[in-house]
Amino acid sequence: MSSRERILGRVRRALVDVGQDDTPYEQAVSRDYLHVHGDRGVEQTVELLAENLADYRAIVHRCTTADLAATLAGMLAARGSRTVVVPPGLDPEWLSAAEAELVLDRAESTPYELDRVDSVVTACAVAVAETGTIVLDGSPDQGRRRITLVPDHHICVVRVPEQVVASVPQSLERLDPTRPLTWISGPSATSDIELDRVEGVHGPRTLEVVLVTA
Repeated sequence: MSSRERILGRVRRALVDVGQDDTPYEQAVSRDYLHVHGDRGVEQTVELLAENLADYRAIVHRCTTADLAATLAGMLAARGSRTVVVPPGLDPEWLSAAEAELVLDRAESTPYELDRVDSVVTACAVAVAETGTIVLDGSPDQGRRRITLVPDHHICVVRVPEQVVASVPQSLERLDPTRPLTWISGPSATSDIELDRVEGVHGPRTLEVVLVTA
């Protein structure tokens, strides 16, 4: 008998007097909680998103679709970025004015190669106003998860208002749970026991979010 069989046997014996729960999954947990807090309009929801993003130490920019290419080029130039990782499905117009070298997201790219890249520019799946959270789902305009975790500088473009929701429950209604979801609330950071904050530990040290209106 293997160790696995012994462990499973002990589990079965421990559960022998536990009744079978036939409650369907959809009914097992109460879903009558509030889906959104307060009554905000579109503009107020976007303002809340910007406020909470800034509270998490993300840098927030605003522009129109017509100005997006110039805005991104200016942000990369101000950062001094010479190389930028680009997801395969990113709109090529977004970086048409950038002077940095564009590095395509490739399956064979190693973490060491990505670590030498200055910045990454992606779109997002949805942005949550109440928590100041950006969600990526690995779509072609966002690329693989690793390209947003290894480079030290991440620029994320959010289309306003269509990609902005008020709450986490509303975001879950839009997201596919089978996709590789990455939830980002500000730049990567951690604190030690003395609450000394260190940024850039598990991902980008700097997160810049561009809220783009038509």
